[in-house]
Amino acid sequence: MPEQLPIAGPMLGAALTVVGLIVSWVLWRRRGAASGLRGVAWSLLPLAVGLMGLMTILWRLVADLVGFFVSLAFNPIVWAGVAVAGLAVVLWVVSGVMRARGVGVRKGSGSGSAAAEQGGGPAAGITSADGGTAGAAGAPGKGQGKQAAKPKQGGDDDFGDIEDLLRKHGIE
Repeated sequence: MPEQLPIAGPMLGAALTVVGLIVSWVLWRRRGAASGLRGVAWSLLPLAVGLMGLMTILWRLVADLVGFFVSLAFNPIVWAGVAVAGLAVVLWVVSGVMRARGVGVRKGSGSGSAAAEQGGGPAAGITSADGGTAGAAGAPGKGQGKQAAKPKQGGDDDFGDIEDLLRKHGIE
């Protein structure tokens, strides 16, 4: 591919802007003023790029990308690089799944709180409203037995069956 533009950058930008303005006019007629104005805004960008001297940089970028993909199709060494990059992505994803499931993670690796590592679970060390420590699996802490022994005052009898079922399953 040639490194230089076939025509000057501002000329190419102007040509692309004219084509964009024609498309914008069609959009204006079919979809309304908002779509047309948005098309005009996008159409002015190639002219701005050409006037700033960035068209040559964009031309080289496109030429390099096309050259890369052409060499990708015919070069086995490039395919080996793509395979190694794919392997790296697969290993990264597998390690994330393993870490999420706790497979292959050491206890002292710093991936949890000190209370969870000591076997207390995530709720260890959390104090309840009455000052007692809540257990990990819904076991009653200090003061929870007192609340369960007190009869509810002002409660409906409709909820009595539900409360009995919850107590039966250890949920209070």
